[in-house]
Amino acid sequence: MRITFHGAARTVTGSQHLLEVNGKRILLDSGLFQGRRKEAFARNRENFCDAATIDAVILSHAHIDHSGAVPCLVKNGFSGDIYATAATRDLCAAMLMDSAAIQERDVEYINRKQRGPEHKILFEPLYTKEDVVTTMEQFIGLSYNRSRQIFPGIHLTMVDAGHILGSANIILDIDDHDTGRRQRLLYSGDIGRAHIPIIRDPAPPTDGADILIMESTYGNQCHPAYQAAEDSLATIINETAGRGGSLLIPAFAVGRTQQIVYSLHKLFKEGRIPPLPVYVDSPLATRVTDIFRLHPEAYDAETRSFLLRDAHNDPFGFETLRYTRDVEESKEISMLSMPAIIISASGMMENGRILHHLKRRISDERTTILVTGWQAPNTLGRKIVENMPVVPILGREYALRARVENQPGFSCHADRQELLDWAGSMRLKPRHVFLVHGEEESSQSLAEALRTELGFANVEIPEPHQTFEL
Repeated sequence: MRITFHGAARTVTGSQHLLEVNGKRILLDSGLFQGRRKEAFARNRENFCDAATIDAVILSHAHIDHSGAVPCLVKNGFSGDIYATAATRDLCAAMLMDSAAIQERDVEYINRKQRGPEHKILFEPLYTKEDVVTTMEQFIGLSYNRSRQIFPGIHLTMVDAGHILGSANIILDIDDHDTGRRQRLLYSGDIGRAHIPIIRDPAPPTDGADILIMESTYGNQCHPAYQAAEDSLATIINETAGRGGSLLIPAFAVGRTQQIVYSLHKLFKEGRIPPLPVYVDSPLATRVTDIFRLHPEAYDAETRSFLLRDAHNDPFGFETLRYTRDVEESKEISMLSMPAIIISASGMMENGRILHHLKRRISDERTTILVTGWQAPNTLGRKIVENMPVVPILGREYALRARVENQPGFSCHADRQELLDWAGSMRLKPRHVFLVHGEEESSQSLAEALRTELGFANVEIPEPHQTFEL
């Protein structure tokens, strides 16, 4: 058995882990690198393998840093099955199409600037919308906790990871022909948090595994409790409205937007915040929210109970909330002079409609920018979190005078203690542990805790493209 870590090695984005066993090449996630646009553009064009040699892809969830490169594989010759939960398949249908549209638009812009008088095409998108349509034909939707043989001697089971709708830990039970042993490989994907709304808590991996590939995003940090995050949100809204300002919330279209909307719904219903107009200004987030509505079977007990009590019968809809789709609506929102709450993509503020809202309001001292997720190095989001006095937006520089609030309590990633609790539930301690999806400081901190607190041996932090023979 051989594992090569082609992405999310000593960084957070671009998860791609290649498993070679029994003559098969299985890719665990195939995500795009996300970060500063110029760097992401270059890194996502580095081919790490011949796509036609991949036999199957297994996706842990639909976030673009885990699924966004799959159409590129298909375009370049991958014709095998793509395994995911049904909800992940539905989310990918929307998210990959959006990713293709962004790439087509970005490449058109770059070529227009650089082609010169000869009008030659300099770049092509990684994939097009047509490639996404072909990709969706190769998906196979699986239910949680239902084992399936994907190749002789290789059985796949998906377990609820509690991260976003449809997210899964990937379990592979393998009869290894080379060693003659039966081994269990567990790939965590992204691990969620307990006691956050909408989706169920992550399922603890009590049976354990021989080989563990585990995320480490917040391996050196602890989050405040979710209820404290909701209390903080109420305070921020009241303070911002009190000084006549608007609240800008850059939010990932999948998971974070729905969490924020649900929390606002509760706060309005409880009378803890004023009835301000709320806008979800992201076509992708609007489509994704419709998909969330299609999967109530994934909701946790709290959300199901809320549905029964709510007059709207919709956790993602209430009187002052409006979802926008077209550009004209977005422009109207941008020009509002009255206090409002604007939720818009992208979460790292590298593209999308949030840039236009920031351009309009970032130098207004009455504005609050609420950051609720991890920001990659060198992104506009990281610069704003670090309170740089001047930031670049759409080719111009703007003074950062708005108030910036960073609230990690809304994160759908497990924190350090939750990661340790998840790993510590294993009855069978893994013989090999690989920490991925974390900046180096975070991974090193978690590795030390796994060794000293849980007694895990052979904890490795792979370098990019590093291969391990097991």
